[in-house]
Amino acid sequence: MSAPLKPRKSDNPPGSLYLVATPIGNLGDITLRALDILRNADFIAAEDTRVTRKLLTHFDIGSVKLYSYRAHNRAECGGVLLSLLLSGQSGALVTDAGSPVVSDPGADLVALCREAGVTVSVVPGACAAVAALTLSGLPSGRFCFEGFLSHTKKQRKAHLQSLPGETRAMVFYEAPHKLLETLADFCAVFGPERRVVVCRELTKIHEEALDFTVGEALEHFTEHTPRGEFTLVVAGLPAQKAQPDIAGAQSAARELLRGGCSVRDAARSAAKQAGVPRREIYEKLIHKG
Repeated sequence: MSAPLKPRKSDNPPGSLYLVATPIGNLGDITLRALDILRNADFIAAEDTRVTRKLLTHFDIGSVKLYSYRAHNRAECGGVLLSLLLSGQSGALVTDAGSPVVSDPGADLVALCREAGVTVSVVPGACAAVAALTLSGLPSGRFCFEGFLSHTKKQRKAHLQSLPGETRAMVFYEAPHKLLETLADFCAVFGPERRVVVCRELTKIHEEALDFTVGEALEHFTEHTPRGEFTLVVAGLPAQKAQPDIAGAQSAARELLRGGCSVRDAARSAAKQAGVPRREIYEKLIHKG
């Protein structure tokens, strides 16, 4: 009998892709699980290999194959990474800071992996949006993540014009050289009196969380050159309390009177339904019938 053939590499079970969050500033914020994954991965796909190499060097992680996975090469590189995963290797996807896929390439690769039956796992960690919300002091039980505004004027305008009536807190990312333009756009869209918390250099030595109106923020950073990476939390539009329908409640009470209700019961029922003071309806019925 001939010896059994050794399975080809491609016959091995597929490896796993790990979406690994990295620190947004303070390197101490990396998780133990993230370090374990990065140390044991067969390869790491990075937004900027130079940035990731510094992170790996800091934590004494070496001899891991690095691949550049960026917006401009994601189609080509995605196929290469998928082939490695299908051959049995396991890899980590990282961005320069924070969670991969959020405001960074990666969604295409995740979709490819899911379609091909490759297991995708998340290794959560630091996130600038959540950190800024925590610092802002704004109501954040519900919020919406708006990320970076487009560099294209038409898309940028369309994006902002969809938001003036948003009642949830809104989180934006912005680079220092674009901050004044963005704040000026906020003034035009949200008004200069809308509250905004400007977070700068989160988790780093010069971390700041500055509470302004949008107009004050524009004035401040016009006088002080923006430096560092910014996360902006804009307050949502306060929910307007519905005006009580006094006239409608009076009309409903009169209908109840015509149906045989007493003045007291008609006033109580109509007032409760409309959310208005019972006495106001009662007095109207007494004086006008």
